[in-house]
Amino acid sequence: MPGELLLGIDIGTYSSKGVLCTPAGEVVASAVVEHGIDMPRPGWVEQDADAVWWGDFVALCRKLLADEHTGADVGGVAVSAIGPCLLPVDADGKPLRPGILYGIDTRASAEIAWLNERFGEQALLDLGGMALTSQAIGPKILWLRRNEPEVFAKTARILTASSYLIYRLTGEFVIDRHTGAHTNPLVDIAALDYDDRFAEPIVTRDKLPRFLWSTEVAGTVTAQGAEETGLAPGTPVTAGAVDAAAEAISVGVGEPGDMMVMYGTTMFFLLVTDRPIPDPRMWATGYVLPGLYDIAGGMATTGALTRWFRDEFGQPELAAEQAGGPDAYAALADLAAQVPPGADGLICLPYFAGERTPINDPDARGVFAGLTLAHTRSHLYRAVLEGTAYGMRHNLEVIREMGAAPKRLVAVGGGAKNPLWLQIVSDVAGLPQVVPERTVGASYGDAMLAGLATGLVPDIAALQRDWVKTAEVLEPRPALHDLYGDYYRVYRSLYDHARADLHALTRLAADPPT
Repeated sequence: MPGELLLGIDIGTYSSKGVLCTPAGEVVASAVVEHGIDMPRPGWVEQDADAVWWGDFVALCRKLLADEHTGADVGGVAVSAIGPCLLPVDADGKPLRPGILYGIDTRASAEIAWLNERFGEQALLDLGGMALTSQAIGPKILWLRRNEPEVFAKTARILTASSYLIYRLTGEFVIDRHTGAHTNPLVDIAALDYDDRFAEPIVTRDKLPRFLWSTEVAGTVTAQGAEETGLAPGTPVTAGAVDAAAEAISVGVGEPGDMMVMYGTTMFFLLVTDRPIPDPRMWATGYVLPGLYDIAGGMATTGALTRWFRDEFGQPELAAEQAGGPDAYAALADLAAQVPPGADGLICLPYFAGERTPINDPDARGVFAGLTLAHTRSHLYRAVLEGTAYGMRHNLEVIREMGAAPKRLVAVGGGAKNPLWLQIVSDVAGLPQVVPERTVGASYGDAMLAGLATGLVPDIAALQRDWVKTAEVLEPRPALHDLYGDYYRVYRSLYDHARADLHALTRLAADPPT
């Protein structure tokens, strides 16, 4: 008889995490593995599928099953991962090159422009529910076909991070409907399935994995998968999920009107809806639960920006942390808290790796505006936090314009442990944020999905009752919301006026003097 524990593993941009949970939501074991990313050229972001994605999965399984538990105790497995990514594999399922990451990889700008010109932006939007951006897999497949024809010629399947892990576990080629929706312009958003009308210059359907809901079982662990991971052969494995959607489920975002705000390496927004709502500025996708859709969006650099700031300008705080002192991020937040709202006239455009929604501009770049000799590191760090909050407000305004205002915001991710950041976002956005008691992350949501797929968790109501608890609700402060409104208007104007110059700088950096 299979066990009843639920295994959830999430492969993130900089680290991966796994949990073992009971059907009542108790975490009985957890483990974390860190890794990096490769940036071989400006705008290119890659990871090794075997060393990072599969290597982390195996390492986490071995850690979680090392002591009190064995593979026989596990009744269901679910995995989530960064997405949408692009991984070409050969007829034996072996990767042909490093995986090309999601929207932070902007190499396919020329392919996006070509597809828009050939087929028309409106026609592409009507089919896929969203405009072609750096988040789309289709243009990156076309980039592969044009720029690495020898790799493309050997490609038998096009996978993403999560679908590759499921293949390694089960031998099945599947993709969840949320991640799969980003295979535009090859997907009909209304049907949440492939459509061939724009496929001819890109790829044939036989190279694409089949669609499933994240609560469906894709297959069972093979003998080879069991040997490598320590899981028992025959253990059910779900269709997987993108990390953000799994994280949303982990904190109870399951009804239309629920919106998750994920403070991770990138900031990701996900609003559950009962129908697709196409708009070129955002992403319309399927959700992880059958019959539901979502409006999703994401900023390219939020947690990555705070990490950059810590690593480049927070050496004293890092040294103190390594000597046994407080966390460097917390120490920097304490400094920023001493600076008044608005950072004494300083604004940061957080477009340090281009920007995703709602401006969808891969050639945007970061700016600190309003600098004076009186500004300090503390001002700069507060401006970074406020800049990401202005970006979130921009996204929220667009979502409201689409007629889909959120009923509640739920904060998750590593950045949700920074009270100052959360309060700034609520003050800027003018909306309260629910802070969950448990912010285990996407791996916890994966365990939930494994429970739903296998029947070990009977329904969503059981998740809401047993798994999800609220710690506090952060309320916006009206006076600060008004103040931030003045700064926000400057933030929006800065990009509009600087866009051409930022694009020129991007071109200059791409063609340095010899």
